[in-house]
Amino acid sequence: MEYVIRDMDKLEYRLLEKFLYEAIFVPEEAVPPPEDIIKNPDLQVYIDGFGDKEGDLAVVAEVDKKIVGAAWTRIMNDYGHIDDETPSIAISLYKEYRGHGIGTAMMKEILVRLKSRGYRKASLSVQKANYAVRMYLKLGFEIADENEEEYIMVCSLAQ
Repeated sequence: MEYVIRDMDKLEYRLLEKFLYEAIFVPEEAVPPPEDIIKNPDLQVYIDGFGDKEGDLAVVAEVDKKIVGAAWTRIMNDYGHIDDETPSIAISLYKEYRGHGIGTAMMKEILVRLKSRGYRKASLSVQKANYAVRMYLKLGFEIADENEEEYIMVCSLAQ
């Protein structure tokens, strides 16, 4: 499958609402939550006023000129927060485009861009049951902390 990874245009930031919902991990047997769950303040921290804060950075994946995924970062007090200098990463890809390397390509690109901006590390939170855990480990993320359901993972961006 051919795809392009590029900067998310400011006019496309509104799409982060849709990708935030898509980023919610739903196990195979579970019923997806209602779409308005993203109005929860714990989730709004990922997208509210995106582009206005230090550490706000986003890339998208396009297939046939259609945006099918997004990866974005922000320094925020979210589930993956480790300190006030480390951007947290969120990533989302429509189900039908998973398994083609697109998510890995978006993550690699966002990590390169964070490193070029001088960040020393990046973090994220992921459900332990999420298949993406393997991808994050392959990309150099390490488990920094965990609770019953989630890992907080950190990737060093230093040379």
